[in-house]
Amino acid sequence: MGIPTRPWRHRRARDTRHFLSPAVRRLAGELGVDATGLLGRGNEGRVTKDDVVAAGGTRTQPLTPARDEVVPFDNVRKRTAAGLLASKRTAAHASAVTIADYRAIDEARRGAHLTALPFVARAVIDALREYPELNGTLDADDALTLHRDVHLGIAVDLDFKGLVVPVVHDANGLRLRALAEAIRDVARRARDRKLTPDDLAGGTFTITNPGASGTWVSLPIINRPQVAILATDGVSKHVVADDRGHMRIAPMGHLCMSFDHRAVDGAYVGDFLARVKEIVETRDWSTEL
Repeated sequence: MGIPTRPWRHRRARDTRHFLSPAVRRLAGELGVDATGLLGRGNEGRVTKDDVVAAGGTRTQPLTPARDEVVPFDNVRKRTAAGLLASKRTAAHASAVTIADYRAIDEARRGAHLTALPFVARAVIDALREYPELNGTLDADDALTLHRDVHLGIAVDLDFKGLVVPVVHDANGLRLRALAEAIRDVARRARDRKLTPDDLAGGTFTITNPGASGTWVSLPIINRPQVAILATDGVSKHVVADDRGHMRIAPMGHLCMSFDHRAVDGAYVGDFLARVKEIVETRDWSTEL
């Protein structure tokens, strides 16, 4: 289940100039620099490491400890580790990857102040209606329960201290903006340590978003007893060719899925990913806004 994530800015919709990557945030802390007030020179005005270094001068402390240090796992890390290890020991992990063109999403979200995550989540939810075996949970007796509603788990990184997966219940009943707000809400409460037990229960499918940190391809660990998890990786510009061989530049991003091979097979997952890709690329997203 996971790579610790910050779902496609699923912490909050924000001006990209104020977004700080984990590496930049860490460096700013080391140098004692308030990076949120800097004028970034990176892509779309984002603050870069060079901006932080220029503002902070020379490092006042080393990047690594001066001596070896033993860091015991706290309770959050212990629970994260136990859950991930149990999943790897139990589920028959297999993976599939596709790449999608994000032009339609980028055009729609540009004026809507939304990240790409809720668009992909909406595409996943709609595709699960056609592929219900991926919206299932597998019990100890190898019986697959197919769930009528999609209770969408969103993997949230807790400042590199562990991982939790709060659930947006009945996500299939939410339109795009409501879904985006629900994702922001559970992510915010997760980082503020304000989740209730009900917020963590009942998930049927999980999305994790390592792409917020710039990853290229990720193979997440299944959030057991669910049978599948989707990772949304970073979107970047690529030169692609259309059916007629005409070249163009498009924002492309990988959609990477891990699944429990005990419950479903690769062909089924491949068709599901193809359907998600089709929705991402061809839906008129303006109708959702």
